[in-house]
Amino acid sequence: MSDLPRSAELLLSAAAGHADSDPAETREWLEAFDAIVAAHGVERAQFLFDKLADHALARGVQSARARVTPYCNTIPLARQPHYPGDEALEARIAAAIRWNAMVMVMRANRDGGEQGGHIASYASAADLFEVGFQHFFKADGHPDGSDLVFFQPHSAPGVYARAFLEGFLSEQQLEHYRREIGGSGLSSYPHPWLMPDFWQFPTGSMGLGPINAIYQARFLRYLDHRGLKDAGERRVWGFFGDGEMDEPESIGALSLAARERLDHLTFVINCNLQRLDGPVRGNSRIIDELEALFTGAGWHVIKVIWSSDWDLLFARDAQNELLRAFARTVDGQFQTLSANDGAYNRDRFFAQSPELSALVADLSDADIDRLRRGGHDVRKLYAAYAAAVAHRGQPTVILAKTMKGFGMGSAGQGRMTTHQQKKLDTEQLRAFRDRFGLPLEDAAIEQLRFYKPAADSPELRYLQARREALGGYLPRRRQKATHAVALPAVEGWARFALEAEGKEMSTTMAVVRMLGSLLKDETLGPRIVPIVADEARTFGMASLFRQVGIYAPQGQLYEPEDLGSMLYYREERGGQILEEGISEAGAISSWIAAATSYSVSDLAMLPFYIYYSMFGYQRVGDLVWAAADQRARGFLLGATAGRTTLNGEGLQHQDGASLPMFATVPNCRAYDPAFAYEVAVIVEAGMQAMLGEQEDVFYYLTVGNANLPQPSIGEADREGIRRGLHRLPAQPDKAVVQLLGSGAIISEVLRAKHMLNSEFGIEAAVWSATSYAELQREGMAVERARRLGEDVEPSWVERTLGRANGPVIAASDYVRAWPELIRAFLPQRYVTLGTDGFGRSDTRAGLRAFFEVDAESIVIAALDALAAEGRVKALRVAEARTRYGRGSSAAPWGL
Repeated sequence: MSDLPRSAELLLSAAAGHADSDPAETREWLEAFDAIVAAHGVERAQFLFDKLADHALARGVQSARARVTPYCNTIPLARQPHYPGDEALEARIAAAIRWNAMVMVMRANRDGGEQGGHIASYASAADLFEVGFQHFFKADGHPDGSDLVFFQPHSAPGVYARAFLEGFLSEQQLEHYRREIGGSGLSSYPHPWLMPDFWQFPTGSMGLGPINAIYQARFLRYLDHRGLKDAGERRVWGFFGDGEMDEPESIGALSLAARERLDHLTFVINCNLQRLDGPVRGNSRIIDELEALFTGAGWHVIKVIWSSDWDLLFARDAQNELLRAFARTVDGQFQTLSANDGAYNRDRFFAQSPELSALVADLSDADIDRLRRGGHDVRKLYAAYAAAVAHRGQPTVILAKTMKGFGMGSAGQGRMTTHQQKKLDTEQLRAFRDRFGLPLEDAAIEQLRFYKPAADSPELRYLQARREALGGYLPRRRQKATHAVALPAVEGWARFALEAEGKEMSTTMAVVRMLGSLLKDETLGPRIVPIVADEARTFGMASLFRQVGIYAPQGQLYEPEDLGSMLYYREERGGQILEEGISEAGAISSWIAAATSYSVSDLAMLPFYIYYSMFGYQRVGDLVWAAADQRARGFLLGATAGRTTLNGEGLQHQDGASLPMFATVPNCRAYDPAFAYEVAVIVEAGMQAMLGEQEDVFYYLTVGNANLPQPSIGEADREGIRRGLHRLPAQPDKAVVQLLGSGAIISEVLRAKHMLNSEFGIEAAVWSATSYAELQREGMAVERARRLGEDVEPSWVERTLGRANGPVIAASDYVRAWPELIRAFLPQRYVTLGTDGFGRSDTRAGLRAFFEVDAESIVIAALDALAAEGRVKALRVAEARTRYGRGSSAAPWGL
């Protein structure tokens, strides 16, 4: 392969807007530079090049050239290491995997009613994976520790096909690809929830894999720097598509990886140049774009563009004609070339100049047809992977050029329709067999039989030996941490909340204080990971800066402006707080890494991520579902919760919808506690579930910012708090109306109770609904059990509120869909009040009146419900409306 100095003239001549006014002088400079390389080596040349660049910049001279190197392999042939594997055996293994992956998809569509699946993606990525499996991916049994591998989701059939050869998956399971309900099935993409002992990371939602990989790599370092778990030589590998890099999450955290020098992180971008429907960059080159992007972000870039088949052509090409031709060819044209045969490529590409034609004059059309892209050459890929592992101080990205549908011939190699290709006809299957040298008879092809060499065959002995040398098999997933974590008693870390005795505080203040106490616990404290997205002082967490410090791998290299204060901004290598800056996607990815540490690192951690509740789901809902799929365990704390509590910020910051959205996530326990003691009981229950019982659940708690008198727990029903509903202590037994409150609106409900009694002589009982989601989940389970003929106990709602007297009025600072979750399980008249619509800026009192969730609105709703049942006269309702100045409006609520 041509080395970089040979193409310097090409690069200079391509500089935009600069014609060469003195070619002779230019050549003298280039020849002088080539002489330095020849006499003193690349390192000396690089040093002088950088010094010259700095010198030029100091004099106002800037390069007009993009940060792109020639369109050739980064590692020249002269620096390419020896390939250590048996290429012939590896090729036969890879062929078997290719075949089984393809047959799996075809059988699913033949036998399973058009189940779908993907052939072409794995066809392009097979060699990228196989070089890793054969030589790099370490498993649990390796002395250096296990690697983490994020697999490109559309290539899942290939990973299944390899696990079949390894003996982990059966032929029956391959036959049930994308048919999971009856058992023994395989999920469409990597899904830890559906295959909990196999897939480690969910990557099916495009763009989430890259950001998750970065934060998993970062969390390995975090554990290491804090002395909790030696990172050793564990590596994180991320295999992603070039089209996937269009997603904002794919590139949003690249600078963090470079800034923190995550040199154990390697991205492999499968640059097959094609999206689902067409080219990724039809009119330019995606590899050039990605090189500039990653280089600018501070990554080490390795390009693998051309296979060993091109080495002879580059060696002959003294005038850099190939590189000039590549510079003129855009990706759309590269795709057309890959979709056609050698004769077409001779006429359309190599005929561009006499020099190019001469390079292939002694090659047949078949020889030209066999000129592969670099991503299909195990030697070139091994060289790139080895260089990535050896590189220090930067993360590495490998840009590997491939063909989508490689080896599928006329059935789809490089064609626009390749992504949708699910079937090949018999003739195409025979061509595939012949192309990869598979020992299959025509009958096996026609019947779409899976192929597995004998257990004692050279292929399977080699495969097993390679995996044994690398410590076992991947992917595999640990479902529980080996060691449980001892939990402190709630009285030790939350006594102030349980025995509040009317002290004023917000529930945000309460949970932060609890967090500070838990951090002091000798056993649990080191396992806690406080996470915040740049609003720590807003949430009252500044005291934690001094207590446990902010994680910074390089320590604190500056003197903080507030050094003289008690709560100064303290960064340190062993810091415990993860302060992620203004990036909700980054913060939730960091939380996912901590919340899955029990599986990834066999070390149970307990992350608490606190954030503006408005931005916790609205911005990162896809990542929340990825966390659920990955069986994350931890706390999400939605602070300044509710539509009317963050009164001055207006629409963009007022949260009225996060709770019902979190309620849709099956393994999320969503709570809206009203009192500090409720927060303590729920946190205690969550810690027991996630750390004590190792249940695959996570908790979402809303916490408010209003300072209110906090009652002690007294005789409150702790079981009811956990299950989602409890009647507050000292409520009248003869109440004729039941008032439900939650979160920030509990104060309005309590005020409404007083108003009903003092102004209308009506006794009301107040209930705190900590979780309508939990109540609904149980209610639906009981309802189903009865439908199927089972004898089950009544649900919690039926046993408590369902037996209370009178109508039920539920008021929430969230949309009515939140309290509406339990309507089906109540026999009484049920009225819900919520904050549907858009937010506003105003006083809290003004907002609550506007959304009709204030005490006055609750009183009117209660009187109206009682009047409908004939318990009070309708005149009393009209009297209340007049007294409180409430009437109908053209635009209800916040619309």
